[in-house]
Amino acid sequence: MPRREDIRKVLIIGSGPIVIGQAAEFDYSGTQACKALRNLGYRITLVNSNPATIMTDPVMADETYIEPLNLESLANVIAASRPDALLPNLGGQSALNLSSELERTGVLAEYGLRIIGVNIDAIERGEDRLAFKEAMRQLGVERARSEICYTVEEAENVAATLGYPVVIRPAYTMGGTGGGLAYNVEELRLIAARGIQASMVGQVLVEESVLGW
Repeated sequence: MPRREDIRKVLIIGSGPIVIGQAAEFDYSGTQACKALRNLGYRITLVNSNPATIMTDPVMADETYIEPLNLESLANVIAASRPDALLPNLGGQSALNLSSELERTGVLAEYGLRIIGVNIDAIERGEDRLAFKEAMRQLGVERARSEICYTVEEAENVAATLGYPVVIRPAYTMGGTGGGLAYNVEELRLIAARGIQASMVGQVLVEESVLGW
């Protein structure tokens, strides 16, 4: 693929603290991206809240910001650094969620910042349980029965219809964060409440279990 002459500076968002679902592989992939893009002649702006990473070593990026990974901080960095493009898929769930939020709130459009490496719609379809379910339906892919829920009460009603056990899958989380397998209503209440809180949009998918198939 030829070098894009319309892009001079690329913003990369790190994954923040090393936690389940956002482990050291994101630090490694982000580091390799910094090296590869700089070798191609691009300038790199890196944002990460975790200074104890390889990617935040001063030699990795042209500009390194150790800032909280939230909308306000990212908007300030973009305003100060003025990158031409955002590469969102090298910082795990934090980077994906922030990229979606930057798009929804108009920050990317305000500064003329384009997404590269992934389509923003693909992020939404992959992270939003309802959008993913609809995409699978349109493709004709068979799937376990499930319903979207926004409250514990809704989750209880769906589970009663599907029958236990059920799988709770929060939207916009990675590595199973906030989710789990519920064998009874007591477990469902606990897991559903946790999942709704973990999801940035307060959404969980209650899905029939195929355990034992």
